[in-house]
This record gives sequence, C-alpha cells and structure tokens, in this order.
Amino acid sequence: MRGSGVTRGGWAAWRHGLVGLGLALLAGGVHADEVPSFAEVKAAYRPSDLPVLDRQGRPLATLRVDERARRLGWVALEDMSPALLSALVHSEDRRFWEHSGVDWSALARSAWRNLFNQRTQGGSTLTMQLAGLLDQELARPRGGRSVGQKLGQMGTAQVIDARWRKADVLEAYLNLVPLRGELVGVNAATQTLFGKHVSGLDAQEAAVLAALVRAPNASAERVATRACELLGSLAGATVATQRGTSASSPVKPPLDLGEQRCRGLPTLTANALARKGVPALGEQLAPHAARLAWRQAQATPTTTPPAALRTTLDADVQRLALSALREQLTALRQREVDDGAVVVLDNTSGAVLAWVGSIGQGAGAPAVDAVQARRQPGSTLKPFVYGLAFERHLLTPASLLHDEPTQLGTGGAGLYLPQNYNKRYQGWVSARVALASSLNIPAVRVGAMLGPEAMFERFNRLGLALSHTAGFHGHALALGTAEVTLADLTNAYRTLANHGRWAPWQLLAPPAARRAPAPYTVMPAAVAWLVADILADNTARALTFGFDSPLVTRGWAAVKTGTSKDMRDNWCIGFTDRYTVGVWVGNANGAPMRHVSGVTGAAPVWRTLVQALHARTPSRAPRSPAGVVTWPLPVAGGEVQPTALLAGTEPRHHLPNAQVKASAHREAFGIRSPVDGSVFALDPDIPPRVQRILLEGAAGEWWLDGKRLGRSTPAGWPWAPWPGHHVLELRDESGQRVLAQVRFEVRGAVVRATARR
Repeated sequence: MRGSGVTRGGWAAWRHGLVGLGLALLAGGVHADEVPSFAEVKAAYRPSDLPVLDRQGRPLATLRVDERARRLGWVALEDMSPALLSALVHSEDRRFWEHSGVDWSALARSAWRNLFNQRTQGGSTLTMQLAGLLDQELARPRGGRSVGQKLGQMGTAQVIDARWRKADVLEAYLNLVPLRGELVGVNAATQTLFGKHVSGLDAQEAAVLAALVRAPNASAERVATRACELLGSLAGATVATQRGTSASSPVKPPLDLGEQRCRGLPTLTANALARKGVPALGEQLAPHAARLAWRQAQATPTTTPPAALRTTLDADVQRLALSALREQLTALRQREVDDGAVVVLDNTSGAVLAWVGSIGQGAGAPAVDAVQARRQPGSTLKPFVYGLAFERHLLTPASLLHDEPTQLGTGGAGLYLPQNYNKRYQGWVSARVALASSLNIPAVRVGAMLGPEAMFERFNRLGLALSHTAGFHGHALALGTAEVTLADLTNAYRTLANHGRWAPWQLLAPPAARRAPAPYTVMPAAVAWLVADILADNTARALTFGFDSPLVTRGWAAVKTGTSKDMRDNWCIGFTDRYTVGVWVGNANGAPMRHVSGVTGAAPVWRTLVQALHARTPSRAPRSPAGVVTWPLPVAGGEVQPTALLAGTEPRHHLPNAQVKASAHREAFGIRSPVDGSVFALDPDIPPRVQRILLEGAAGEWWLDGKRLGRSTPAGWPWAPWPGHHVLELRDESGQRVLAQVRFEVRGAVVRATARR
C-alpha cells in the first residue's frame, strides 16, 4: 500500500498474525457449556405482552405485563420479510453466511481505519452482537467495551457459530435486538411503528428498521438518510452480497429500486417514529377478563412465568355475549344508556365462559370492568329473601300476602314506605305470584319478618360480600339497596341451580387456577328447587310481565329481573340446567336511564344468550328433590291447583272453595301493626281508656314481652299501652313457633304518674 509503508504481503501477514493472537487469547477463555443453545434462548424468551387464551387455546387478548421493555411474541425466521433479512445482513454483516462468528477481515479493516483516524468502521458481526445480547457482561457499555470484554464477545461468538445454525443466529438476533426506545425485537418494532406483522414489511420499512439497529434513538431525518443510503447500496449489491443470498441462504436480493427507492421515505420514517403506545395487533375480545386473570395468576405461586395465560373463557361464547350486548346498547342509546356487562358461568364447574366488562369503543367508560363494579341489584335479591322464609317455614308458596301501601319503622330514622314498581297494588296474592311478578311490598313484608340481620347473613353466605351492616340497610335490604357485583350475584344464582350449594366461580384454567375456597351448603336442595320452580313459572309472573316477554325461552329457565332506585341499574339474572347468565345495563357514571326496565334493558341480552347456548340441546327442568311435596289447594272459581310445598308446611285443613276468599285475611302472613321500631307517645290530657294500640296481623297467638295476650281477631286486638320497650310476637296456634316479631316503645305515661305524686 503506497504511502503507508505496508505492502500487500505485509498486510496479509499482519492480518494472520492478528488472527493467531486472537485465537490464542480466546483459547480457554470461554467454555462451550456456558453458552446457551438456541432452544434454551428461545424457551427463556418472555414477551412483555402476554397472550391470553381461551379454554381451547384460541387467542382472546394481549396483555402488557412488563413495563420495562416492549417485547412481543417470538417470530420464526421463515415468518419474517425477506426484505428485512436482506437489509439487516447487508447493513450489519455482509459476510455473515461465510465467517465463523468473527469476521477477522472486518476486524482488521476496522483496526486499520481507527489506527489512521479514518472513518470508523465497526467490526462486530451479527453473531458477536448476539453474544452481547445474551450475556449482560458482554453488552456494550456507554464508554465502550474493554479488551477483555471484546475478546470474551469474540470467543462466545465463535462458540455460538460452532453450535448454532446460521439461520438460528439471525432469528435470535432479530427477536432480541433493541430498536427504538422500549421496543425490543422486530415483532414489537414493526407492529408499533408500522402497524403490521413482520412478514409484511416492504423494502423501505425494512431499511428503516435496519437503520434503527445502527442508531436506535437517532432523529427521524438521520434514520431516513441512513435508510436511503442502505437502499442505494442494496440496489447495487456486490458479488459478495450475492453469495450471501445464494440457494444455501434464506435471504433473497431485493428488486432494484432505482431512483424511486427513497421517494416518500422521510414521511414514512417520521410517521413511524411518531407512533407511540400502539397496542399489539390482534382481536381484544376480553381485556377486562385478561387483566383479572393476570392478577389471579400473579397471586398463585409458580416456578416460571407462563408463556401464555390459559383461561376458562370460550371465545365463541365471548363473541356472542359481546355482540348481543353491543346490539342492545345501540338500540338503547336514545334512552341514555351507554354501558353494560355480561357473565356466563358453567353451572357444574363454575368456569367463566364469557366475561364482558364493557363493549369497548362507544361505551361511557371502556376501561371500567362493570362485571366487578358494585351497584344496587334491585329485585334480583328477592328470591333469596323468599327462600329463607320458606326454609324457616314462615310461609309457603301458597301463603297469601297483602300487596297494599304500608310503612315500616327504621329504628328511629323515620318510616320506610315501599312502593311497587308500577305504583299499582294487587291486594291478596300468593307468595308464588308475589315473587314471580316481583311485587315490592310483599317482599318487604317477608323481609321484615325475617329481619335485616337474617337477610344480611344469608346474602353474605351467598358470596355477595355486602358492606356496612344489616342495621345500616334495614328493611330495604329485601329490595336490593346494598351494592353487589355482577360476578358475585350471577354466582349466587348458580347456587340455586346447584341445589343450594355454593362454590366459587373460576376464571383461570388449570394448572394456573387459584386454590378455591371449599364449597358449602347455603340452603336445602328442596328450598333451592322451590325458588327455581317459581322463577321459571311464566303463568305466575304474567301479572307483571305478561305471557310473552323476553323472560320466556324455548326450554326451561329460571330468571329474575331487577331495577335499582331512579333507573340507575338494570339487571337480568337466570339459569338453565347447564348455564347461569347475568346481564347488567346502565351507565358507569351512575346517571339514570330513561324508561328502561329489566324487561326492556337487560332481559333481551339474557334471552339471546340463553337461546344460543341451548340452540342444539334445549334446557330441561330439574327433578324435584326429597323434601318437596305437591299439595292440592283450592282456588277461586271452584278449581284445585297442585302447588309445590316443602314437606311439613302443608295446610292442616282443606277449605271449601267458597271460603278461600273469606279466609285470605286469616291466611295472611305477619304483623301489620304496630310497625317494627315504632315509638308511641301517650297524651296526659286524653283519658287512658280511649288510648289504645291496635295489634293487627295474621291468625295466631299474640304474645307481649313473653306473656300470652290471646288469639288474634280479624278486627285486631286493642291493647292498653304501658310505658317502656316492648316485644310483640305472633305465634302459631300451639304458641311454640314465632311467626313474626316487632319491637316498639311507649313514652309519656311515666311522666303523668310522677306528676300525680
């Protein structure tokens, strides 16, 4: 070489000497067993975005679980764009397919240029760069590698080249290389920057990615310039490059782009580098369920993080639920309804088959998981109130309840005046009709006889996890004023479907499934069957809903609707012999809906799902268990109606048909007066003989403060009040079983007696 004092032969000798020196230094410095295999590297790879799968392994969503870097799924070399492979090899390591991990010629040229302060030329091969990606100690620090690190990198590269296939080296490198900001690997880079899969990259996009390898955080102008230069170099590729893309190599040379190679490249680059926070490609069917499943998975001890998260969801059922909810909310948009949620449970296993937290785009609050949001359930709690009363033998489905305006004490906070939804009253109705037709006042009467504490305890046994206390909610508990989640409420109805036995719902598929609490019995199977039988009786609910409503299905189904105060929440929960389906519609911000009830709001979605789930196999009614009897009861009109009752609650006497109506008052249930929690103040200026408290209620024995007063009469029992706190009980004819109980206070008489002294 003229001017340098080094001949061609001298240069070759110097180069071979350098090679020999490098080999000598590398000998014994790197052990082959310290270098991982390609299979080990691929197995240890963990995407930052975790695929969430359904029960059959079908994708449901992609969930970001690592905020430190954005890595998407591993991409095989054959699934990458040939243009990307050509651009990368041409840009970073043109002799990649020829050298043995270290390109000694390139190293020598780099050293020579650096020695004479010529334009710096890197000598690291793709294999050497991969070594730095696999071993943090070999990674390039900001101040550059030390001699020892460089030699270690070269030694590791030679081991990799000896043990790995060339294609594996290229595949691993492209999946591990940092490209821009938090983006690691070509999969994350292409989907974020270009919104497409790696296989779809064209020549310009491939050149931009190859330029980012060299300078990941460079400006858009510099990246575009470098990409344009690379396209020009590719268009006039040398013979050596052609050898690197021969038949033995998967890389194919790109088309000659000529003068058109850089047209639009600056704009493409600027737009790509401006994109931020772009989600991974793919359908996001269940984002809320995915986040919940990940939280549950994190709470479950595991040795290695999962490569994918398997759930119990069914992609087909999930799509069906999402579609049905979107269609219904679109129809309700003019009635000021924006949000909704759906849960579908498998009765036997508790597996969640569908979990729709919102409809996504178009929802009032897409990020809010309405399945887990706490809201007032309205009348959907009534079945459990009646079930507890049946269980305690306080009434039967045939018992008559008075549906008329009433008032109940609230323990010193005033009077509670429940009303029916339609502001109409039916008079005497059976408990069966009262529950099926969702009449409010009879339900409150039943709840008042049970007491808030008993209802509160039963609801929590059903997994509803009510907040506050029973006294805080009072008698309004029977009408669903406490807040619950759709998931827990749907699972409570699943308890009815499972013969009174409660078990938790399950979202994670084994082996990642969380350890569930032990199942337990909440109510007798006979009681659960009796409630379900009423909820499936279309004739009994016709009083409110008519004979043709969205609650009617082809097969057997037990269902209940509910609407909270001021039309803020609308529910429809029901079950078949295989599935329990819960639907909520409303607004995430709590705004009231306009003219939307359970039948017009949530019920159409519920019916669509039930009909679709049983399209091939209709649901069948469950057989009545032990403890249920059928009793012939006379009804108005001279007919006898077979009625299901719990064994031991059969009427003692048959009444002639003509006496059915006349006996309604005696068959009524509970104490009507005084109201629980009432406070009476006696007037000292009024003669005591005319101051009486009228005790009114069903047939039975009156007991006051543990002492018998006598039998109740249709006209009531006038009692001369006495100061203090009192407990009034209505007992059965034997005087042993308490049918109802109220507490009240009398004030004023003591003051007058003191004055007379």
